[in-house]
Amino acid sequence: MAVAELYAQYNRVWIPDPEEVWKSAEIAKDYRAGDRVLQLLLEDGTELDYPVDPGSLPPLRNPDILVGENDLTALSYLHEPAVLHNLRIRFAESKLIYTYSGIILVAMNPYKQLPIYGDAIIHAYSGQNMGDMDPHIFAVAEEAYKQMARNNRNQSIIVSGESGAGKTVSARYAMRYFATVSKSSSNAHVEDKVLASNPITEAVGNAKTTRNDNSSRFGKYTEISFDERNQILGANMRTYLLEKSRVVFQSENERNYHIFYQLCACAQQSELKHLKLGSAEEFNYTRMGGSTVIEGVNDRDDMLETRKTFTLLGFKEDFQMDVFKVLAAILHLGNVQVTTMGNERSSVSEDDRHLMVFCELLGLETSKVAQWLCNRKIVTASETVVKPMTRPQAINARDALAKKIYAHLFDFIVERINQALDFSGKQHTFIGVLDIYGFETFDVNSFEQFCINYANEKLQQQFNLHVFKLEQEEYMKEDIPWTLIDFYDNQPVIDLIEAKMGILELLDEECLLPHGTDENWLQKLYNNFVNKNALFEKPRMSNTSFVIQHFADKVEYQCEGFLEKNRDTVYDMLVETLRASKFHLCATFFQENPVPSSPFGAMITVKSAKQVIKPNSKHFRTTVGSKFRSSLYLLMETLNATTPHYVRCIKPNDGKLPFEFDSKRIVQQLRACGVLETIRISAQSYPSRWTYLEFYSRYGILMTQQELSLSDKKEVCKAALHRFIQDSNQYQFGRTKIFFRAGQVAYLEKLRLDKLRQGCIVIQKHVRGWLQRRKFLRERQAALTIQQYFRGQQTVRKAITATALKEAWAAIILQKHCRGYLVRNLYQLIRVATITIQAHTRGFLARRQYRKLLQEHKAVILQKYARAWLARRRFQNIRRFVLNIQLTYRVQRLQKKLEDQSRENHGLVEKLTSLAALRAGDLEKVQKLEAELEKAATHRLSYEEKGRRYRDTVKERLSKLQKHNAELELQREQAELTLQEKTEELKEKMDKLTRQLFDDVQKEEQQKLLLEKSFELKTQAYEKQIESLREEIKALKDEKTQLHHQLEEGRVTADSLKGEVARLSKQAKTISEFEKEIELLQAQKIDVEKHVQSQKREMRERMSEVTKQLLESYDIEDVRSRLSVEDLEHLNEDGELWFAYEGLKKATRVLESHFQSQKDCYEKEIEGLNFKVVHLSQEINHLQKLFREETGINESIRHEVTRLTSENMMIPDFKQQISELERQKQDLESRLKEQTEKMEGKLEEPFGHPNQAREDEGTQAKAPCPFLRAVAAPGKERLRDKIPELQEASEFLKKQPEAEGEVRCILHQEASSGLSLENRDLEEELDMKDRMIKRLQDQVKTLTKTIEKANNVHLPSGPKEYLGMLEYKKEDEAKIIQNLILDLKPRGVVVNMIPGLPAHILFMCVRYADSLNDANMLKSLMNSAISGIKHVVKEHFEDLEMLSFWLSNTCHFLNCLKQYSGEEEFMKYNSPQQNKNCLNNFDLTEYRQILSDVAIRIYHQFIVVMENNIQPIIVPGMLEYESLQGISGLKPTGFRKRSSSIDDTDAYTMTSVLQQLSYFYSTMCQNGLDPELVRQAVKQLFYLIGAVTLNSLLLRKDMCSCRKGMQIRCNISYLEEWLKDKNLQNSAAKETLEPLSQAAWLLQVKKTTESDAKEISECCTSLSAVQIIKILNSYTPIDDFEKRVAPSFVRKVQALLNNRGDSSQLMLDTKYLFQVTFPFTASPHALEMTQIPSSFKLGFLRRL
Repeated sequence: MAVAELYAQYNRVWIPDPEEVWKSAEIAKDYRAGDRVLQLLLEDGTELDYPVDPGSLPPLRNPDILVGENDLTALSYLHEPAVLHNLRIRFAESKLIYTYSGIILVAMNPYKQLPIYGDAIIHAYSGQNMGDMDPHIFAVAEEAYKQMARNNRNQSIIVSGESGAGKTVSARYAMRYFATVSKSSSNAHVEDKVLASNPITEAVGNAKTTRNDNSSRFGKYTEISFDERNQILGANMRTYLLEKSRVVFQSENERNYHIFYQLCACAQQSELKHLKLGSAEEFNYTRMGGSTVIEGVNDRDDMLETRKTFTLLGFKEDFQMDVFKVLAAILHLGNVQVTTMGNERSSVSEDDRHLMVFCELLGLETSKVAQWLCNRKIVTASETVVKPMTRPQAINARDALAKKIYAHLFDFIVERINQALDFSGKQHTFIGVLDIYGFETFDVNSFEQFCINYANEKLQQQFNLHVFKLEQEEYMKEDIPWTLIDFYDNQPVIDLIEAKMGILELLDEECLLPHGTDENWLQKLYNNFVNKNALFEKPRMSNTSFVIQHFADKVEYQCEGFLEKNRDTVYDMLVETLRASKFHLCATFFQENPVPSSPFGAMITVKSAKQVIKPNSKHFRTTVGSKFRSSLYLLMETLNATTPHYVRCIKPNDGKLPFEFDSKRIVQQLRACGVLETIRISAQSYPSRWTYLEFYSRYGILMTQQELSLSDKKEVCKAALHRFIQDSNQYQFGRTKIFFRAGQVAYLEKLRLDKLRQGCIVIQKHVRGWLQRRKFLRERQAALTIQQYFRGQQTVRKAITATALKEAWAAIILQKHCRGYLVRNLYQLIRVATITIQAHTRGFLARRQYRKLLQEHKAVILQKYARAWLARRRFQNIRRFVLNIQLTYRVQRLQKKLEDQSRENHGLVEKLTSLAALRAGDLEKVQKLEAELEKAATHRLSYEEKGRRYRDTVKERLSKLQKHNAELELQREQAELTLQEKTEELKEKMDKLTRQLFDDVQKEEQQKLLLEKSFELKTQAYEKQIESLREEIKALKDEKTQLHHQLEEGRVTADSLKGEVARLSKQAKTISEFEKEIELLQAQKIDVEKHVQSQKREMRERMSEVTKQLLESYDIEDVRSRLSVEDLEHLNEDGELWFAYEGLKKATRVLESHFQSQKDCYEKEIEGLNFKVVHLSQEINHLQKLFREETGINESIRHEVTRLTSENMMIPDFKQQISELERQKQDLESRLKEQTEKMEGKLEEPFGHPNQAREDEGTQAKAPCPFLRAVAAPGKERLRDKIPELQEASEFLKKQPEAEGEVRCILHQEASSGLSLENRDLEEELDMKDRMIKRLQDQVKTLTKTIEKANNVHLPSGPKEYLGMLEYKKEDEAKIIQNLILDLKPRGVVVNMIPGLPAHILFMCVRYADSLNDANMLKSLMNSAISGIKHVVKEHFEDLEMLSFWLSNTCHFLNCLKQYSGEEEFMKYNSPQQNKNCLNNFDLTEYRQILSDVAIRIYHQFIVVMENNIQPIIVPGMLEYESLQGISGLKPTGFRKRSSSIDDTDAYTMTSVLQQLSYFYSTMCQNGLDPELVRQAVKQLFYLIGAVTLNSLLLRKDMCSCRKGMQIRCNISYLEEWLKDKNLQNSAAKETLEPLSQAAWLLQVKKTTESDAKEISECCTSLSAVQIIKILNSYTPIDDFEKRVAPSFVRKVQALLNNRGDSSQLMLDTKYLFQVTFPFTASPHALEMTQIPSSFKLGFLRRL
């Protein structure tokens, strides 16, 4: 569009103003091309004809919606008045001191302490994108730190500005930010040392000036080093151009350096008395400015702070005293009196008190110092001359010496600070903070201002190149054609100063000349540059100054003192005198080759842009200018190697008034610091840049339906923009953004505003028309009413006569009767119609209600069966799970028992082998027994007789066992008979019940047939139900018969079935219980039937009574008159039959309804009975299934037991043979009788095993069937493997008589043969006997094991009662901790087991240790458990589920210790059985306290993990996400939004917040956390959500709008709804959101009148006054229709809030933790019922 179109009526422009620099005016008439005058209307109402020409129209003003932006580049019109106005709005009205201008942070000095620098603010900015939060120095620091960490590239923060603008404070806050967010892991507290360097450098390098109470009089570059983990390693400092002249001279109302006044303030302290100081008014160097005190500053306290930081940096007391000595010596030197001795001489008295103190402190000779202060030594080629000095020259020499000493001291302190901040590790990256003077121009500018402006020229050049580079990168990134932009290059000025034969080189050259003067040097400048260089000028009215055109402004410099300041000369003899000082520090200052004070010289090589002339003489001194140029080269090289970030500090006024805006001073500084240059560069290209989404959201209101129909929003934006702006050169389409020329966004805003205004006009038109129409109709009706009454009154007056009255009265009477007749007829007609309609309607409603009840009844039946099926399935799952656990546990117990038996068998085998070895050794003694063989023969017969007796006893035992088996068989048969009898009784009762049910159904059918034929279908359905019930009962009868046959088949089972018989007898008892329930139901059914019969009789009586009443109530004649002839034919003579029929019908309906209700009740009873029958059938099916399974198992076991029993019958013979052999061996080995008896005992032990197993068979007969099924199969296989061995044993026993005969023959031969043969045969016989005995023992042992295993398989032990303890061994304690705590995973435990199961298991172990009264064992277990919990929490300190799990178990363990402690306050919740489980011997109160502390630590860590997880979601979900779509409008964003470090983040929504909260809640509930702890945790999380959201709101001006308040209120309602869903309303979590809720209300409430201010002060009680004022100042309208909060309204609110005594902190403490309490909740779980899952791997624990 044409430029002239923008200058339309009502648009506003800026015109120059001598007072305010720029002022606003509104265009009163459209401007047309060619007009010479622009008609304007000023803000005060005056009209102005402003002369213009087409090439220089006044700059346009931005729309109000764009005013107050965080970034100046977001403004549509980029020019000086727009920048100035935006800064005024933000600073003076909104009280915001920071503003972005592209890559620059503009910082306005508020001259007031603001609560925006606390740790909470630091944490709020940490990790945030730079454009997401309000501008702040912390945002710049975070951006630098983030880019350093991400790109591994060094960064620099360049802080500049004139004195008093706040450079030092800004640099200090940036360093504090780095120290806070990058805490080092070492214990050296490097961050504190880095921060501690600031107070020291400020004390020795800062002073009060007329512009600033704490002005830095030197430049400082602090390089903060970081390691690879981005933690601070150390720091280094470089200083530039200390203002040494301030030591000896201060202007009016200025002070010397702070350290002098701090030293004087503490002069009377004992450790400083030797310095002989007094007050600051006593010394020339401190009283010269006339102001020794700064208002609000306590020099004594500052001195304490300085000494404290000295100590923190490691500077000892001796070092501090040395520094104070030098400072005190300088003050005393300034008081040395120089007297005049003639015209050319001066002198200093050696008795001068201050001179003596000066020499005493520095260890100097008084005479030499007094001599060389007034004389100078001139060395020529031929002689040396001592020349006296005049008094002014002597005073200059004295002052020069003082400046030199202070300069050396300053460098020395900086060097020692660098040493203290030095680090041993390797530097990975660094961030440099440059605190340097800005561009300066005063009334009198000297050498210092020249160097400062030279440094700013270099920095401005680097800044321009960096801005140009960023713009080029942005264009290339968006694929937009890059065109060269003309920007100011100040290289010519730099060349004028530093090039060959430039100003500095000419100055150094003049300083080399012995008689060089300022005038000669100035004349050289005139000769070289006047009329030759456009940037250098000679003032017209002065010959002692020159003018340089800098980038910011022209500056006139006075040449006086340039040479002297550049030389910085101190006479040689004074230097020699100080070099000979006895004070080591003073002597070190003046060494010939001092060590470089800065460590950077060795680190970085500086290459000059031009060749530097090296000095030929050793007496050549480097000038101040050359030093400064070299250090500046080094600084620029460092900055060029880093990524720069710029902070421009602005001084808003010279009066140091808080929030006072001086437009002239600010414009001057904006021009000087490069802000306007940045704006100019941006304005030449495409300064306004919007993303496609932002453009679509903002200007969607201007788009047509055709454009909006496109699916791609990018194409929609392109199509709409082509229509809005025809000139395509005014914008460019990038990859992600749209680039606009200056002014185009303002034009789009104008179009949008016009569209909205037109819509408002249409709405207003219709509303106003509706209001006017309603007003007109109301007035018209009132006029008609008035006319009606008026005309009626006139007519009455005219018509009143006697005749007329009579006629009128007669007419009224006629009308009355006529109308009454008509109305009565109409009433009768309506009444009959109404009654008819009511009858049909009521019938319809009754039928519909009946159908509805019928459907509901059927639905209830369906639900009943469905729920019953679900309940059965759930019960079966639970039962299956319990059986699996029981089976696992019993298998483990059986395996353990088998292992124990195997160990015992192994021991027996070892003992038998040892006995065999002993017997082998005894064979050597057989030869000695030859004499006793005859004696053995005599006794053989007696032994044979004993053998017969033994056989008799064995036979008797066998007979007894057979009798016992017979008795058991009889008992089993009796049990089967009783079971059969009870089964038959049950069958008879079921048949009887079936017959009764059948009879009842038949009776019911007959009664239904009497009532009405309509019930026949229902009766048939009911008969079908009864038939199905009968079929089910028949099926039950068949199942009973099958069960009876199966029981008959089980009669042949062996003795091992006793347990099964007992179990079946128990089942029979349950069947009897079922029979009782069926009998009870039958009795209830009979009662119901009787009740129904009685009610039927009553209903018949009532029906007859109702019939009589109906007959009496009706008028027979009247009814007969209404009937037709056809109807009368159906009646008898009296008409009674018809009435009887009608009454019968009504009675039948009543009876039907009543019977229907009775039928429903009866059907419910039948359904209940049916359910009982179904349940009984299911139980019988289950019993039948178990019986079939057990029968199959027992059948296989029975065969094995029968075979083993038959083989067991051979054992007595077997034992008899073994005993006979043993007796024979005993006769032969009489000398070893004791060993033989032991052997017999060992052999008799396995003989008793079969009997013992048979006895155990009776006690272990009650094994659960699932266990038998699991174990029977492997047992049967083992028995089959043993059959061959048993067959071999039986064959061997058959051969025993033959072996016995062989023995007899051998003994006979032994008696008749000789001794040698007898010995040989006896030896062979003994060997054979030993082998036979060993073989028999092995076979007996194998047989015994087989029988025991079979018995164990068939008949395990029955259930036991447990004591709620777990037995463990002390050596198993480590395994308990490892398996139960360290290796336990929470997922499987909490889902399948009771909450706190590990805690209960631990406590059961504690109870066992307590029962043993073993203090060491208990103490070891408790300490190990607590250490294990600490270890697992420490190892998984970021695992939410693990922390939740162990927090729950720790609390449960703590509650168990309380519940079973024996204390009455905890025992009152226990059951009697739980009270028996209390601890008996030890008081664990101390361990309860330790566990409580551990639980608190776990809870806090648990809260920290939850907060870390949810914190990144809070601000995007609560604040940024639009839960109410379409009410928020995006505004233009500036450069910071475009150049953010992170382009985009995860799109979190409010749903994300709720999902995260639900995850936390489900995790806590799943792990069995106490509900009270859950409420406390939720309260803590809600506090964090409210605090983080409110803190972000306070720091984001773009979020402070009415619509955003609606969004926040909506999100709070979601949180409240979540609390309601989780039943957490009483957790006090809602109250923690009150500050955020009030902030949202404050954004929405009206903010104009005094009553509004009062309402705000009364309602916002949860917000502090600082927060309320901050929100009001930050309130930002989204559209032009909204109004900003007026400053006067803010002042009203502030006045009302002044009486509040609340906190002055702006931010809420997000790290605040509510106090946690652990409630005592008694565990309902019984310890004796607790079982250990196999997954815990705690099989070594045994329940007692």
